[in-house]
Amino acid sequence: MKLYSGTGDKGKSSFLSGERVKKNHPQMQAYGALDELNAAIGALSAALPEDMAQLGAQLEQVQRDLFTAGAWLATTGESPVIQRLTALTAADVARLEAQIDELAAGLPELRSFILPGGHPAAAQAHVARTVCRRVERHVVGLLDQLPAETDYTAQIHRLLVYLNRLSDYLFAAARRCNQAAGRADVIWPG
Repeated sequence: MKLYSGTGDKGKSSFLSGERVKKNHPQMQAYGALDELNAAIGALSAALPEDMAQLGAQLEQVQRDLFTAGAWLATTGESPVIQRLTALTAADVARLEAQIDELAAGLPELRSFILPGGHPAAAQAHVARTVCRRVERHVVGLLDQLPAETDYTAQIHRLLVYLNRLSDYLFAAARRCNQAAGRADVIWPG
């Protein structure tokens, strides 16, 4: 199988459900940003020190969740394909919340903003956090265009909630990476 097809050469791409739309379609924008987020999380995982294997396992689950979400963004609410998709659940959001609490335990209380950076893994967590916020903005825009009361719209809204927690998780992960490396948060204003 070739890695290229040429079918996108005229600026269109296909949803999982088969519909072809322009590559700058709001749903494609959200889907593409989600893919970028998944790659940023992969880079974060690769940057982790070996003694942070638990965080690496959590990040792998996040990547799996993002593939689940990507399948929803790669189809439409009218497509029968959605009947076969796995859904993000309230338990997925609750898992992230519990992991945020674990990561934040023992971190110094924040009373100011911090500058992104520090250990390479922490810096990569901040990059992933900002990409996550971009995906969140795309999903908000997409929700503005969807009908209010459908199962599809409910799943996209669940993704929005998940992304909101994920950005908090990535912030806590960045701080935990710096703490594990013996680096203090750099406070702003300094």
